Amino acid sequence: MTDGPALFLPPEEVCALYEGEVMHARMKPVAHRFAYRVYSLLIDVDRVAEASALSPFFSVGRFNLTSFEPRDHGARDGSSLGGYARRLLRDAGVDAEGGRVLLLCYPRIFGLVFNPLSVFFVYDAAGALRGALYEVRNTFGQRHTYVAPVREGELSAAGLKQACRKLFYVSPFNGMEMSYLFRIRPPADEVALRILEKDADGPILAATFIGTKRPLTTPSLLRAFFSVPLLTVKVVAGIHWEAFRLWCKGLRLVPQPETPVSAVSFAEAGGPGAADRTRHAEP
Repeated sequence: MTDGPALFLPPEEVCALYEGEVMHARMKPVAHRFAYRVYSLLIDVDRVAEASALSPFFSVGRFNLTSFEPRDHGARDGSSLGGYARRLLRDAGVDAEGGRVLLLCYPRIFGLVFNPLSVFFVYDAAGALRGALYEVRNTFGQRHTYVAPVREGELSAAGLKQACRKLFYVSPFNGMEMSYLFRIRPPADEVALRILEKDADGPILAATFIGTKRPLTTPSLLRAFFSVPLLTVKVVAGIHWEAFRLWCKGLRLVPQPETPVSAVSFAEAGGPGAADRTRHAEP
């Protein structure tokens, strides 16, 4: 990779909030758009004890007004999230030992959380971004992680551009013969995620989140909480409300396929048309 380590250095904070808006826009077969105010948590998964000390209203691994539970992510067995992310990248041929692993996700609110998408940003010891893990969850209680090493030409001053084939059932209105295009501005003073879902005839759905960083302090945490007091309820209710609106517009459910053999897949080099290989064992 030719991009220098100074490109998109990770934020210094061990934990921060990103306040912003999530937007979904469907292009076909019917037009549909919505936007909601939300906030996300960015946490250094190797320094969770430090994060837990930032505010009496934030905890790691225990109940609080706002909290982070490591078992919600990765192997979900209490093992190191940093080790999990580095191991998957190493399996993909990238060595990121000695660097930081930052996770962007929704926090738990009064012990409840639902994360449609969580993103691990994995850096090497020099601070260069070496890979992203896109951890997807559907409303049927299933999860899948797309492992995407940063390959030559994917990272530039404009951000990170990656692609992979869709292997996991998410929206009940979308089939499986599709691919994802990821356009990411890695976390700094702002973070931006854009996921474009497309089939052979072009784009179907675009989802974005753009957030502004706020250091995690008691004032910033309480401000975020009271601006969106029931974040988890809002996310879950919003998913079902928008699904009902789509159904009213004439969309009908696509049957759910069999669960993938593995909960992890690896994006191959070669851009949107490249095939993916899938691990045939749980991570």
